[in-house]
Amino acid sequence: MGRYPPAPAAVPRERHGILADAAERRAGMEHSTPWEFSDDRGRLAVAGERPSRIVAYIQAGATLWDHGIRPVGLFGSQHDGAAPDPAKAGELPLAGLRYLGSGAALHPDTVLEADPDLVVAVTYDGEQVYGLEPKTALELEAHVPVVTVAVGPGRSLAGVRERFAALAGSLGRGEPLGAARELDAAEDALRQAAGAAAGPRVLALSPAGAERVHLARPGSWPDLRALTEHGVGLLEPAAGAGVNWSTVGWAEAAAMDPDIVLMDVRTNAARPQELRADAHWRAIEARARLLPWNPEAPCSRRAHTRFFTLLAETVREAAGAD
Repeated sequence: MGRYPPAPAAVPRERHGILADAAERRAGMEHSTPWEFSDDRGRLAVAGERPSRIVAYIQAGATLWDHGIRPVGLFGSQHDGAAPDPAKAGELPLAGLRYLGSGAALHPDTVLEADPDLVVAVTYDGEQVYGLEPKTALELEAHVPVVTVAVGPGRSLAGVRERFAALAGSLGRGEPLGAARELDAAEDALRQAAGAAAGPRVLALSPAGAERVHLARPGSWPDLRALTEHGVGLLEPAAGAGVNWSTVGWAEAAAMDPDIVLMDVRTNAARPQELRADAHWRAIEARARLLPWNPEAPCSRRAHTRFFTLLAETVREAAGAD
């Protein structure tokens, strides 16, 4: 007997292999729904029992790990490759977890071979399951509950964190009791550092190479918006195309004269050593303090405490150097 509620329609075995097997396993499921969760696409996911075998987008998986939940499988996005991006993994024990693939190369059969009873991902627009091709997401939802947490523009960092905490709570787990106290202390330290004197100028960016750079629009990123709410002086790119990023040359970035640079450390971003042929980057590197920034960091108190603590220390150092 399977664990999945009945599929809307049977999938012919000869067409989809594992999909057909999953559909058959669900056929005898009881109609009771002791577990349910309303996700940020406005969809209610239900299951006959509390899910325990979770496949997750790597950022979501890292967040669940911080809440005491070990995924049985992970997947990446269209920006990722055949191996998981360590920057997105937080404290996940990657060596002991199965990575199923990413983007268009990820087939629904591969996901269902991990025998999940829940798939967890994020959404940026409140509609699409990030990391899954639309067709893949649709096929998976016919066989296993899929839930998303919104992490895009318009969401507060605390709000995203609370949504993941609610999901983890529905799964019977949560962060350590001291995590809230530690986060409060880190936020207080950041506010004090940012308000002590004329604050340093902070620029968040993702290097595209030696010629171009993506400058983050702070209002579009929950973590950057949280920094501004705590008094950190985030630099705003000029108005123009791009909701999340403004793509410019390094000359434009250098002209913003940042004191601190939050630098994208995901695998798809260029490394500092790849940029040194450009004089404008060298000027930034010589003047500014460079801090690692992960736009897809785990959304947990633990991860946010680390982020705020590092920023507070760097802001104090930068203010003391002026």
